[in-house]
Amino acid sequence: AQESRGLGDVYKRQDMKKLSLLLIGLIGCIQFAMAAPTKAEADEAYQKNQFSEAAAMYEQILQTQGESADIYYNLGNAYFKMKNTPKAVLNYERALLLSPGDADIRFNLDMARSKTVDNITPTAEVFIVTWYKSLVNLMSEKSWGYVGIFSFILLLIGVSFYIFGNRLWIKKAGFIGAVVFLVVTVCANLFASEQKSELVDRTSAIVMEPTINVKSTPNESGTDLFVLHEGTKVFIEDNSMKGWKEIRLEDGNKGWVKTEAIELI
Repeated sequence: AQESRGLGDVYKRQDMKKLSLLLIGLIGCIQFAMAAPTKAEADEAYQKNQFSEAAAMYEQILQTQGESADIYYNLGNAYFKMKNTPKAVLNYERALLLSPGDADIRFNLDMARSKTVDNITPTAEVFIVTWYKSLVNLMSEKSWGYVGIFSFILLLIGVSFYIFGNRLWIKKAGFIGAVVFLVVTVCANLFASEQKSELVDRTSAIVMEPTINVKSTPNESGTDLFVLHEGTKVFIEDNSMKGWKEIRLEDGNKGWVKTEAIELI
């Protein structure tokens, strides 16, 4: 019986120790959350022209609360005011990735891009491709998802009118409506899927160093192909080499750059 009580005391001490560690961790999390700046505080610092402090706060908010188009947009504004063009472009691009239909983000991104050195002309596209991309980028993945759900509900209503309608015009209206909302549902889900793919498989990046030489091969001895400057957007073609990435420009030119010279959007 004494041995049994001894084992019981050991288990109780272990449980108390686990409970204490859990409480310590919980208190630490609460203190960290309370110490983290709020968006209102960061916005206030920005309005007071304390752009460096505001940028630091926005960065911390992103680390503690996750990605947000609004925070990336405000962070881009802070860096733009600090004349840090590459970081401004980077954060505007990230904001646009989360909210592709936001005209303010796109306008500010164009403003920041106008401050960059490299003037790269994109390769010509077929009109239908450009139109399709513009349509996909009208809304975010979530918004297209909501459109898909809503149109699917309307599709079911149209089908029910067609099947159970007791008049010819009701059946016709139900059939036409069902066909239209079927197309909308399919397109919305397709667009949402493409937006989701853009968010998950991020293959574009921004040049962060003032000047970089793009090489023909992934090593220092490679031939210099061309020079890029900070703020330029590139697309990663090959991510398999350690310390190097093959990039492509919007005009189709390709080459290798060091990994630390660019930052993924």
